[in-house]
Amino acid sequence: MAKRTKEEIMELVKAQNVRFIRLQFTDILGTLKNVAITPNQLKKALNNEMMFDGSSIEGFVRIDESDMYLWPDLDTYTLLPWPSSDGNVARMICDVYTTKKEPFMGCPRNVLKKVLKEASDMGYTFNVGPECEFFLFQTDENGNPTMETNDRAAYFDLAPIDSGETLRQDICITLEEMGFEIEASHHENASGQHEIDFKYGEALTAADNILTFKLVVKTVALKNGMHATFMPKPLHGVAGNGMHINMSLSKDGVNVFYDAEDELGLSKTAYHFIAGLMEHAKGMALVTNPLVNSYKRLVPGFEAPVYIAWSARNRSPLVRIPDSKGASTRCELRNPDPSANPYLALALALAAGLDGIKRELTPPEPVGSNVYEMSRSERHKYHIDTLPGNLDEAIECFKADPLIRETLGEHVYERYLTAKKLEWEEYSTQVHKWELDRYLISY
Repeated sequence: MAKRTKEEIMELVKAQNVRFIRLQFTDILGTLKNVAITPNQLKKALNNEMMFDGSSIEGFVRIDESDMYLWPDLDTYTLLPWPSSDGNVARMICDVYTTKKEPFMGCPRNVLKKVLKEASDMGYTFNVGPECEFFLFQTDENGNPTMETNDRAAYFDLAPIDSGETLRQDICITLEEMGFEIEASHHENASGQHEIDFKYGEALTAADNILTFKLVVKTVALKNGMHATFMPKPLHGVAGNGMHINMSLSKDGVNVFYDAEDELGLSKTAYHFIAGLMEHAKGMALVTNPLVNSYKRLVPGFEAPVYIAWSARNRSPLVRIPDSKGASTRCELRNPDPSANPYLALALALAAGLDGIKRELTPPEPVGSNVYEMSRSERHKYHIDTLPGNLDEAIECFKADPLIRETLGEHVYERYLTAKKLEWEEYSTQVHKWELDRYLISY
């Protein structure tokens, strides 16, 4: 049930002198889309009568069945802190519905809602805290991004070495004006790399917030003459951008992952959830790590996971259990990157965890040492598998896991798979600069 009413939205738009309302939604790849309306059309939008052409959106529908409706989520109404030259601008995030007034299951937000309903039917609330990393690059005289970062700082450095500190502060202030609760912001490992963490929330809100966060970061960077990118691995030889996902389940307001009697403070439910994540990690990779470039990040040496293992002590495995206990007990999935569609990534992570609970799966023993330093025989002893090594392998793992198709639904599954096959084929047939540098003279 929405906390806000249609009447309250109408009053806010008038009181805040809003001239444009952006109705936002995403395609299956997680690209934010937008239809802008004036207040004269607001009543129509609030009555779920705003139609658009779905055939023009990646992965939606064919041209002969293109009419779709945007249903605004009233609780996502917020004033954007960057007014246009003509006045203030607000936004609402929308679900996509068919002409039959049914949820369109090609809409990623509806896919997540479906899995959240399954969790709710089991008595669970799914809470998520994302950690999004990004790079800041300088721009040229035409405003195009260069490959020059805005600083030469390292992990947790501060100004004047970290020249991005002021811009991070501007981003945090902007986010707080939009209702975010910022927990921390800091410089990351690589030059020009940054992280801003905001408070965990219920999964649908968290997914909405990830997309809003990315929009704010890019907008504030642009206003400061910089280019922000969430590309997983923009620079060779340094750490890439991750989007670690901290997850927990609660029932009647109590964190069901915590058990004070357990050595690691974890309940049976938590162990089953972890086992489910590990069981389906390879199948989920095409969504959690959706780009050709994603697999340039998932290599040894830069703290991004390669091996499917879990630990309560170190950061090399796929799943880590942070030290916080009690209400803060959670598991951290470390392989996703910020190019992922957050609705689909969270839907699959939850479905995987619930599958572990329903089947009472048990994870292998936790790994206390650095997985990268283990021999092959040691990894075999701990039953440690590996994530896909490239997008093509991820496609095959995606196809091999029935839970993925079941969770995404036939529509999203088929169109997403088609898009990723085309991406891999296009990449595979390109001649890249590395090949020219390596072979053009020698051969």
